[in-house]
Amino acid sequence: MMQRVAAYCRVSTDKEDQANSLESQKRYFCEYIRNNPQWQLTELYVDEGITGTNTKKRRSFHKMIGDAQNRRFDLLLTKEISRFARNTLDSIYYTRKLKEWGVGVIFLRDNINTLDPDAELRLTIMASIAQEESRKTSDRVKWGQKRRMEQGVVFGRSLLGYDVKGGEISINEEGAEVVRLIFHKFVVEGKGTHVIARELREAGIPTFRCAQQWSNTAILRALRNEKYCGDLVQKKTITPDYLTHEKKRNCGEEELVVLRDHHPPIVDRGLWERAQKELARRAPSGDQRSRHSNRYCFSGKLRCGVCGAPFVPRIKKRKDGSDYRAWRCQQAANWGRPHIDAAGNRLGCDGRQLGHEDLLLVMGQVVRSLEIEREEMVAGLLEVIEPALAAPQSGQDQKQLSAKMRQVQSRRERLIEAYLMQEIGRPDFMNLSQKYQRELGDLEAELTRRISEKASGDNRSEALDEIAASLRGMLSGGVAEELFYRSLLDYMIVYGRERLEVFLYRLPGCITVLLGDAAV
Repeated sequence: MMQRVAAYCRVSTDKEDQANSLESQKRYFCEYIRNNPQWQLTELYVDEGITGTNTKKRRSFHKMIGDAQNRRFDLLLTKEISRFARNTLDSIYYTRKLKEWGVGVIFLRDNINTLDPDAELRLTIMASIAQEESRKTSDRVKWGQKRRMEQGVVFGRSLLGYDVKGGEISINEEGAEVVRLIFHKFVVEGKGTHVIARELREAGIPTFRCAQQWSNTAILRALRNEKYCGDLVQKKTITPDYLTHEKKRNCGEEELVVLRDHHPPIVDRGLWERAQKELARRAPSGDQRSRHSNRYCFSGKLRCGVCGAPFVPRIKKRKDGSDYRAWRCQQAANWGRPHIDAAGNRLGCDGRQLGHEDLLLVMGQVVRSLEIEREEMVAGLLEVIEPALAAPQSGQDQKQLSAKMRQVQSRRERLIEAYLMQEIGRPDFMNLSQKYQRELGDLEAELTRRISEKASGDNRSEALDEIAASLRGMLSGGVAEELFYRSLLDYMIVYGRERLEVFLYRLPGCITVLLGDAAV
């Protein structure tokens, strides 16, 4: 009986030598399978220019997994473990899944067949070695980049008013005139960022990326950019986890590389410093800022699978005066349905709008589907909470507790704001088990606030029972606790009106939810 065989190839860059390597891999697999009379080639799955430390962006890899689940092939060939995955967790998880579906994986160079009895032990060892090599490579690259930054090499892309090429920065006079105009309007004429953005739009002045329109956030980014006074600050964002490659704002974790008077300025330093003082003067107070912060469970976590834009919240008033919250693709919200404007630009999107309550139901469905030891988790949380209940009550009122929670959440909010402004990639958080521990303080504060009047020495047992019931409700998906969902959810991708793909922190793969299900 002929055995249906597939092969998976991957290279981590799209450079010419890697492209040649990819072609060599494809030819090798075709010939290798053809030389076995019992094998029949079904498909070659190819990912080009994609890192192996994370599987989320590897489209062919996920197509291969889906085809395996649908029993479209019986055996998978790949060159070596590092081509399949450099992440030990991913290697074990996906080979186990494939084995469940009756699909074996043969790593040719490592001489491992996952259908062999000792395959998982050998695979774990080899995958750990591949992962460690990725870590060392990442450390070497970071060290080299920092040395080059200290020498004045510019990392990053061109921006309004400056061209960056070959690590050098030079003034682009056309864009520089726009930068000078922005600073003049803000400092000399005293206009606000929204007014400046509107005037630039009305004047027909193009943005640096012409497909976008001027907005107040674009004006703020220009006003705050130290490059315009000739300084260079690098390592504003860092990649703390070499496995996820996710960037986050550098909040003191690593030393910034600061070079004063590095390149020719577009505006003089005095004008730039006046702009900074004016920004500080106009900045809202802490209480005002918190009203506009990303306080919703799904802020920065929804993406449109149709156009790739983030989802933004929309609030409408019902007839009874209550608020209706929904989430909509930013492209659809700004430009409506897909169309081509007078300049020939493709604008808009027909991505689906989703109600906030519907998304909470989806998260409840996802939590119920998780294979976790819920009672063990509840017991572990209660062990931490019980001593806090035994201690004397602090007497803090609700406002004080809210202020403390805002302090804890401030770094996270700043990170999400930067993500929504497209300054950095998705935020990086600790793995799932560490996440529960880190977020416990918030849960404990919220739960303690709710039961503070009851949690005296006489009703401590009753309070613990109430906490345990709340935790069981959250972990079973029966209680829609937004803080818990926010800490659990990495991101969702909304594919039109068909389905959602839900990614949870540190859990490989995704959970697919059909939008036709009862949950939505």
